[in-house]
This record gives sequence, C-alpha cells and structure tokens, in this order.
Amino acid sequence: MSPWTYLLLFLAGLTGGFIDAIAGGGGLITVPALLAAGLPPRIALGTNKFQSTFGTAVAVSRYLKAGLLRTEGIRLAVVAALVASMVGAFAVSALDKDLLKRVIPWMLATVAVYTALNRRFGLQRGTRKLAPAVFAAVFGIGLGFYDGFFGPGTGSFWTVALVTLMGCDLREATGYTKAANLASNVGALAIFLAGGSVHFTVGAVMIAGQLLGARAGAGLAIRRGAGVIRPVFLTVVFAMTAKLLWDAWG
Repeated sequence: MSPWTYLLLFLAGLTGGFIDAIAGGGGLITVPALLAAGLPPRIALGTNKFQSTFGTAVAVSRYLKAGLLRTEGIRLAVVAALVASMVGAFAVSALDKDLLKRVIPWMLATVAVYTALNRRFGLQRGTRKLAPAVFAAVFGIGLGFYDGFFGPGTGSFWTVALVTLMGCDLREATGYTKAANLASNVGALAIFLAGGSVHFTVGAVMIAGQLLGARAGAGLAIRRGAGVIRPVFLTVVFAMTAKLLWDAWG
C-alpha cells in the first residue's frame, strides 16, 4: 500500500472513532475504507473489529470517568454480550445472513422514524419498564450474538432499548451501549484473530486515528449530552438504513 492509502485509512479511523464514540455507526466509514484499500472482505471485517475495539475502549474509559457506567445490570450485559458475540462469530459460516440483510434495514428505519418523531427522546430519564437483570440478559445475549454474526445497527438497537425500556437519558444510554459494544467487539475479535483474519499493519494505522477520534467524540458527547448525541444518532441511523437497503435490494 502507498503512504497515501495509509493516510486515508488513518483519517477513516479518526472519523469513524469520533462518530462511533457519540452514536455508533463508525463502521459506515471504516469498512468501506478497508475494502477500498484492497483488503478481502473477511480480512476487512476482522481488521475493522480490531481497530474499532481500541477506539471503543477509549470511549468507554471516558464514559467511566464521567460516571456514566453505573446503570444497574451493566456488568451482566457486558458478560452476556461477550459470550454471545463469540457464538455469533462462530455461527457466521453455518447460518445464512440473507434474511437479516433484508430485515434489519427496515428495523433500523423504524428506529430512525421513532427517534425523529419523538423530539423528547432521551432528553431526560424516563420510567424503567424491565428489571435491570432481565434487560441485561435478554439484550446482552440477543444483541451480542447479532453483533458477532452480522453487526450493523447494534449500537442503535442498544440505545433505543435503553431509553425506552430502562428509562435512561441519551448520555447514560450511550455509555452503557459503548460498554456492551466493547464486550461484543472483543468476543468477535477473538474469533477473527483465531482465524487469521486481521491485517495488523493496517489495523495499527487505523488504531492511531481511532484513539484520537474516540477520545474527542466521547468528550463532546459527555459535555453536550443529548444536544449532540441525538442529531448524530439520527444521521448515522438514516445513513446506515440507506446503505443496508441498497446492499440488500439495490
């Protein structure tokens, strides 16, 4: 690869890390960049998990210091997501993804429309509708498996579930989401590493960008709260919906 390619990958990591720390969806930038650089699809996905894990870890550390990882049940969710994502990554070769590719975009579209129409979404704490342990187990297993198996929109599903079912505001929901995402990233990454599906040189270049972007994005989300998280969240979800619809039906 040329120095210009590495520079573009660094910038993709920087931008992806920034967006991912605020609202998820950084893979919309990093995965196409890896594919454009000439990596085979499985290597691109494995390398993306590798570099994004470091950015997510930085974001989680910022949310932890800000006291946004105290939601009851979060530890159980992290453990469940870690284990389930490994199962999901194992299942990739055995199960057919075609149904998910066609169904998930419509689920994301529903998330986007619901969030756009609900102007008070996540601006303040709401009413808890599920016991924390039940929520952590159900969504940790379900979304952890999904993230390891397919992945797009995992963070968006976590955020909406936390706001609507756990009564979290958007800052708290984002912190919880990042912790769960980190766990499922680590679980899936372990499978990619075992299969030799990571390009370490490319990953290292993108990690440098991820660390800077994730730190800046998490800091902005902590300072500005829903004022910055909501518009970025909506933009990411609409963009992801459009991309997945095109991939599935275009």
